Amino acid sequence: MTDSILIIDFGSQVTQLIARRVREAGVYSEIVPFQSAEAAFERMRPKGVILSGGPASVLDQSAPLAPMSVFAAGVPVLGICYGEQVMAHQLGGRVEGEHHREFGRAFVEVTRPCALTEGVWEAGSRHQVWMSHGDRVTALPDGFEVVAVSENAPYAMIADEARRFYATQFHMEVVHTPDGAKLLSNFVHKIAGCAGDWTMAHFRTDAIARIRAQVGSGRVICGLSGGVDSSVAAVLIHEAIGDQLTCIFVDHGLMRKGEAKEVVSLFRGHYNIPLVHVDAADTFIDALEGESDPEVKRKTIGRLFIEVFEAEATKLGGADFLAQGTLYPDVIESVSFTGGPSVTIKSHHNVGGLPERMKMKLVEPLRELFKDEVRALGRELGLPDAFVGRHPFPGPGLAIRCPGGVTRDKLKILREADAIYLDEIRKAGLYDAIWQAFSVLLPVQTVGVMGDGRTYEYVLALRAVTSVDGMTADFYHFDMEFLGRAATRIINEVKGVNRVVYDVTSKPPGTIEWE
Repeated sequence: MTDSILIIDFGSQVTQLIARRVREAGVYSEIVPFQSAEAAFERMRPKGVILSGGPASVLDQSAPLAPMSVFAAGVPVLGICYGEQVMAHQLGGRVEGEHHREFGRAFVEVTRPCALTEGVWEAGSRHQVWMSHGDRVTALPDGFEVVAVSENAPYAMIADEARRFYATQFHMEVVHTPDGAKLLSNFVHKIAGCAGDWTMAHFRTDAIARIRAQVGSGRVICGLSGGVDSSVAAVLIHEAIGDQLTCIFVDHGLMRKGEAKEVVSLFRGHYNIPLVHVDAADTFIDALEGESDPEVKRKTIGRLFIEVFEAEATKLGGADFLAQGTLYPDVIESVSFTGGPSVTIKSHHNVGGLPERMKMKLVEPLRELFKDEVRALGRELGLPDAFVGRHPFPGPGLAIRCPGGVTRDKLKILREADAIYLDEIRKAGLYDAIWQAFSVLLPVQTVGVMGDGRTYEYVLALRAVTSVDGMTADFYHFDMEFLGRAATRIINEVKGVNRVVYDVTSKPPGTIEWE
């Protein structure tokens, strides 16, 4: 096992970004909820511990706390936001409540040097950070000194150099703290002494060993969509267990234009992995017909996927495991990671939508990876760009791009319009510059004029975002000429659409998909 950092999760929505920054520094990290932190600390024996932010107050009677054994173990500890407050509270300092709220961009002044800021910030300098807190530390535990202050946080950064304890009131893991990644790198390398040798090659080796240990001699079926996640999962699992794996591609009738044929031909053409192609379009669309609740859509699709997989597994003589390309952002948005306290945003068909009666056990080798890490793993495994470079496509497919009731006619309209939109993006040479692009058929009809006649047809929304891992995103800044050209083609070529709009919402506050 390479050097590692344990991240104790107190429920922050951006805890996963701490893991990303640590991994970017070449150090393996795991996130565990505070409830199971002590056991994880004993199991991992990490070289350092990071305490995340969180929505609670240490002043609450039931406030989540860090194990005191972590502070007594002699390893470096870094607290971020709530992590600073819990560190101060548990070690004898004082924290005060709500009247000290501070949210958004702030500036800190560095008052003295320390190992955390070495080579990054000098004493006397002033730097932008990102604050998001209600409580604040108002008295330090013994041994701590002030390193930086902000207008509303007299202890914006503190340090106990003798015990190698450090804490910040600001969030160093987010991009709005421009030097945050450098500070975290100082912690994992200079303070915790991690070598920084964790790579996708390491992950590949470890994942293969874990898959073999979990599966043993059992048979595995893998739900293959042709997207990056399921393709990488399939190739990784095949490398681990060979012919014990069979891939099943379920055409649920919710794919993009021509995609089912493309997926099957691409996968069979590149890999000698058994692939079963199941046409279940009528089954899925009949079940979804007229359904408007997005959560019901996702859970219905999840249930039907499992029923199809189980039926196909029976035909194959039985299977013990179902493999999925579930990623960390799916888990974070669906249920808190490993039972932690994060707030649920929405369920994903392959996480929150799985029926409790499912007979097979899950194999999810990518569950702790972000999208860009999966792409890196795909390249490590030798997958062609046709797989690795594909835009993300949700498991529920076009069903969640039809807000309101799903019908065959609406899916046909959406499929044709989306094909034109993506064609224009490719022609403009923008496909690789955009993280994800798609169309959404709105449950709204508007009056239009075509020729000399009145129309009353659907509104189509275009969406394109830039992102790194899907956890945050910004809309892509098309020029108006492109949008005008795409809209004109869609309206002229797709019967049923007479108005096109462009979505300029970032994530947060929105999500990338509309449902």
